[in-house]
Amino acid sequence: MYAVIKTGGKQYRVSAGDLLVVEKLEGEAGEQVRFEEILMIGDEAGAVVGAPLVDGAAVVGTLVETRKGDKVKIFKKTRRQGYRRTRGHRQHETVIRVTGIDGAGKSGTWDGTVSLTTKAELNARARNLAPRDVAAAVETPSVADVAVAEKPAKKAPAKKKADASDTEA
Repeated sequence: MYAVIKTGGKQYRVSAGDLLVVEKLEGEAGEQVRFEEILMIGDEAGAVVGAPLVDGAAVVGTLVETRKGDKVKIFKKTRRQGYRRTRGHRQHETVIRVTGIDGAGKSGTWDGTVSLTTKAELNARARNLAPRDVAAAVETPSVADVAVAEKPAKKAPAKKKADASDTEA
């Protein structure tokens, strides 16, 4: 089952269990978030499209963390005028785990657990004390040393000898 929701001026297609990154929403990690602007709900049997919204439909999620997004660089330039300006910023964004979809006689829930990011972990991450989601150390397979027969090096061509007629002064 899926739903199309509208938040932050954008539309997202979500299913139960999806991890969704949206514009900043108010709230702390672990709080429930409820989206009321549902444009469409569908499943294998068919879809219900709202006009413009589906009545009585809602998508429920858990706020996982609020963080800063990737850097956005703004570069302005005017040709041949010596005018160049560089600015940049990082937008705040919220990570949400969708836990349920209800409405139009259909419902879908997610049975998993939501792992939250605490404020202490965010502060440690900002000071580079704790790396983000460190994957388990992957052991590189050892490469067996294989003897490779070396090819003999090619001889450089002989240099031309200077003739006595060329060195007349």
